[in-house]
Amino acid sequence: MKKVLLALVALMMLNSAVAQTVIGDATLPNNKTYESHELILNGAGLREKLWFDLYAAGLFLKEKNTDADAVVAADQPMAIHLVILSGMLSKKKMIGAFRDGFENTNDKATVQKLQSKIDKYVSFISEEISVSDRYDIIYTTEKGNELYKNGKLLGAIEGLEFKKALFNIWLSKEPVDDDLKDSMLGN
Repeated sequence: MKKVLLALVALMMLNSAVAQTVIGDATLPNNKTYESHELILNGAGLREKLWFDLYAAGLFLKEKNTDADAVVAADQPMAIHLVILSGMLSKKKMIGAFRDGFENTNDKATVQKLQSKIDKYVSFISEEISVSDRYDIIYTTEKGNELYKNGKLLGAIEGLEFKKALFNIWLSKEPVDDDLKDSMLGN
């Protein structure tokens, strides 16, 4: 009986260990549920600057996909999960990074067209950022582009066009970080 009980405990521990992925100092789940949408971890990596890990990021999709253009264009539920790893990433720097990301990974006409939505989206980042804070950038056709911090909804922007511009920050031909893009695509 003891052997059976020990085997069950070991199996449960193995299952819980397999249900997560460790990226740097962050642990990301292998599955996430947003509303009724079951998403799986497509890939995850680190956003680094110089020798510092700024954040860990995971891309969650309905099914695995290594094609960045297809992921950006898809009108289906998906998410990017960020875990802050460095105190160097302040509210001001995060807002600047989002603004730079939109401008550097999208054409000027798209940025101009979406400028009011970009301004509104970055305004959702109104509280200071701490190490271990978790952000979820979620797209669904029902609710648009939601931004959560530590499980709390900060706001939403509707539209597939905005979603494409937002996800381009990490997945465009010239993303914020090439290595992170490759990792998020499972490469």
